[in-house]
Amino acid sequence: MRRHELTDAQYEAIRPQLPENGGRGGRWTDHLKILDGLFWRLRTGCPWRDVPERYGPWSTVYDRFRRWSRDGTFDRILRALQARLDRRGRIDWEFFCIDGTSIRASLAAAGGGRKGARRSPRTTRRVARAADSGPRSTWSWTVAGFPSRPR
Repeated sequence: MRRHELTDAQYEAIRPQLPENGGRGGRWTDHLKILDGLFWRLRTGCPWRDVPERYGPWSTVYDRFRRWSRDGTFDRILRALQARLDRRGRIDWEFFCIDGTSIRASLAAAGGGRKGARRSPRTTRRVARAADSGPRSTWSWTVAGFPSRPR
């Protein structure tokens, strides 16, 4: 078993939330195999086409990811796992949240510019220095009054 793949116990915890394998057309590839491919891809950050063949065709892994994202399968899995942890007293709801404003912007977002565009070396160096040593979110850069041009 690889480190990003689900154990049997983990899979059994989420299996009831997965869609039934049936209906019109052919049978779906095993959900566990596809989930392992999804986790491999999400963990490595590689392009979809680089998902190893042991997880099935990359297009199947991608299609299942898109389908489950749209139809709410991942939301159902998350709610079921949260409920399970809550019953065990393992979640402190006062501290449980995901806040996208705390994600740090990359240096390119701070002034990398477009490919081939004319650049001002002083501006790029200033922005890079400020990005490495200043506040950790783009919101606070704006509030902090980042100068719009080099001094």
